[in-house]
Amino acid sequence: MSEQSTAKIGTSLDELMAHIPQLVQTTHVRAAVQGGGALGRINAAIAVQITKVVGTMYCAYLFTLIALVALPTVIKAGSTTVLINWISANFLQLVLLPIIIVGQNVISAAQDKRAEADHKTLTALHQMSKQQLEILDGQNKILALLQQSVVKD
Repeated sequence: MSEQSTAKIGTSLDELMAHIPQLVQTTHVRAAVQGGGALGRINAAIAVQITKVVGTMYCAYLFTLIALVALPTVIKAGSTTVLINWISANFLQLVLLPIIIVGQNVISAAQDKRAEADHKTLTALHQMSKQQLEILDGQNKILALLQQSVVKD
């Protein structure tokens, strides 16, 4: 191997050895969504709080009851159009919104757990790779010394 190609490999190995794995979770990206300033943090906090309240099954039950309050009036009207309007405008929107949020929260929590597990695994693999690179570097130095001693003899 030429000195030039060894230098290129050495540079990339140094870069690899200096790499620091990072764990990125849902909570870490809030600033990117709402902005990192004070107003962005306030907006994010308000949005998260509202989502925590609305995104519960209790809220879905409450919204179901609220939607059902108007059902007798809709039935008395006897119009298919009014019934379809009630189903789409009241019931589906009020009830499905919190249920979808609950589902998204469950999915998000599962993704964060997988990200943590993957991060631990990848960090361990990164450390093992760094150790392997150090061992290979040591072996390369030994081989270079042996090659120099053979050339001299």
